[in-house]
Amino acid sequence: MIFITAKFPIKPEHADDWPELSRAFTEATRAEDGCLWFEWSRSLEDPNEYVLVEAFRDGDAGGAHVGSDHFRAAQAELPQYLARTPDIVSTEVDQDGWNELGEMKVG
Repeated sequence: MIFITAKFPIKPEHADDWPELSRAFTEATRAEDGCLWFEWSRSLEDPNEYVLVEAFRDGDAGGAHVGSDHFRAAQAELPQYLARTPDIVSTEVDQDGWNELGEMKVG
């Protein structure tokens, strides 16, 4: 699977509105056949930063995502709310979902 984590630095005046501003993009991405998950979290250290954790079934699914109409719409619409270009880590991993964190196993 393709596993991606990205940090989105939002302009302070738009930080509280980010979930709504990105809602159409989020919902359309989650509806993609190859999307395994697409989850936003707000940073505890910086309230103007949102962290996106996403995964796609494979490279073809990731390519379909980047080539989608809703991705292009997000590219045109969302940067105006950003303080700077987001940071990203993207890698291919040999699994198809989450694994249990054995070091924190609950009895």
